Amino acid sequence: METTKERYLWAILRIVIGWFFLWPFFDKLFGLGFSTCLDKTTKVVTYGCKSAWINGGLVTKGFLGGSTGVFADFYKGIAGQPAVEWLFMIGLLCIGLALLAGIGVKIAGYSGALMVLLMWSVNIPPSSNPIIDVHILEALVFIGFTFVKPGHLWGLGKWWSETALVKKYGFLE
Repeated sequence: METTKERYLWAILRIVIGWFFLWPFFDKLFGLGFSTCLDKTTKVVTYGCKSAWINGGLVTKGFLGGSTGVFADFYKGIAGQPAVEWLFMIGLLCIGLALLAGIGVKIAGYSGALMVLLMWSVNIPPSSNPIIDVHILEALVFIGFTFVKPGHLWGLGKWWSETALVKKYGFLE
């Protein structure tokens, strides 16, 4: 049984990680200058730069194209592919929105865990530790979301879980 403190902690984690996913979606979509349009050499930000997704930029090309380790050839081969671009951007948007709103948190938990584990596998072994890095920690928190109901506090989860659709298809909670 969760205590009140645990409920607040899970709700805060849900909101923080929701924003952690939603923000890169907007940054990559519009080129807001945080990671998408930052020249790493000069540290100059170009807002609305050509690497923004809305301008035809390939948002997966840099991360996947720079992969190392066991799956490097695979990830370099799919970097910038339209289906990968769309899946990545839709994943960031849907996971971020679900967590911020507190609805569909169970699906967002499983989807988010899968997404960060795939991101972890881009560079195996990780540079900071032979096995564990921040992606593993994020995956564990996402899985935690599927066991608790963090959307019921400071979100629409309680209302959502009482809808006929969710009562019929519990995995939508």
